[in-house]
Amino acid sequence: MTQRSTLPRTLGMHEAYRALADAQKGRARSSPAYSILVNRPLGRLLAVLAYRWGLTPNQVSLISIGFSVAGMLCLVLVPPSVGSALGAAACLVLGYAWDSADGQLARLLRAGSPQGEWLDHVLDSFKNVALHLVVLVAAFRWWWPDAGAWLVVPLVFAVSATVSFAAMLLNDLLSRGTPRPSRAGGTSVFTWLALPTDYGLLCCAFVLWAFPPVFMVVYGLLALCSAGFCALATVKWFRDMGRVGTAA
Repeated sequence: MTQRSTLPRTLGMHEAYRALADAQKGRARSSPAYSILVNRPLGRLLAVLAYRWGLTPNQVSLISIGFSVAGMLCLVLVPPSVGSALGAAACLVLGYAWDSADGQLARLLRAGSPQGEWLDHVLDSFKNVALHLVVLVAAFRWWWPDAGAWLVVPLVFAVSATVSFAAMLLNDLLSRGTPRPSRAGGTSVFTWLALPTDYGLLCCAFVLWAFPPVFMVVYGLLALCSAGFCALATVKWFRDMGRVGTAA
């Protein structure tokens, strides 16, 4: 389960942070703004702590899913209130940040492995679908019958999020070895247009959990954006795969 690196952990906090900044993936322009401006910097700090604590990337992955599951349990088991909303949102945000930290720690230690990548993707797949099913169950438990037909929304959200995630994984798998455009650092218009589809923004939306009408509207809008992105992106990705096949 764990990964071990032959690199000694002799860097201080500041040196490790700078080394992580230099080791960042060059994919900023392809990610939503929350991931670039909030989650990666926060994940970098957590990766430095994990480095100093002697944790492995796989252990960091398990910490990530632990926070995420804690947030989900809070939604289902604790009646909606300002406290439970803040607690659930904090756990989900930290879970997402630790999810960023595992990859950054692996790059710092040069300890990436197929096993670690597999674990990371499996946990992400679980998280992407489980959170929306938790919303469905919790909304039915605490808000029925006021939720009514709105309970369909988490199902739509779960489907679109799962399909999008699976398609992106297949894009990376099937297009390996095919030249891609350079992805320079920095932000672009796409990063802001894609913000409503960012999992991190969804995590933040749970601060509204104590106010059902407001949460339903915000969550519903995010679900609409997710479904719209999934519909448009899958058409583009299907065409991209056609070009990959032609190039091969």
